[in-house]
Amino acid sequence: MTPWNNENLSSGTYADPYATADPRDNTWPAPAHTGDDLDYFLPPPNPAERLSHILAPRDERRLALNATLTAAGIPPMPEDRAVIDQLSALPAEVSTVLQRWLHHTL
Repeated sequence: MTPWNNENLSSGTYADPYATADPRDNTWPAPAHTGDDLDYFLPPPNPAERLSHILAPRDERRLALNATLTAAGIPPMPEDRAVIDQLSALPAEVSTVLQRWLHHTL
């Protein structure tokens, strides 16, 4: 068996597989012009377009308890959801005391 040798090939030219013969065949998008400002601030929200839904007090207490736990360095785990829901169902005074206790741990 003879080893493979590329010197025996009839064509010694290099073919670029990524070269396109016709510039119209190029499917890449045109580069952005230097004058185009692609980074801009969004306009401020229109207060008339806001949703008119108000959170239930239980949902507000649940969100506040999640935020307080996270701020105290105790991020709630997914399995803590049921307990947090039960705690948020308690009266607002209980939620306030829990949050005050957690704020003192900071």
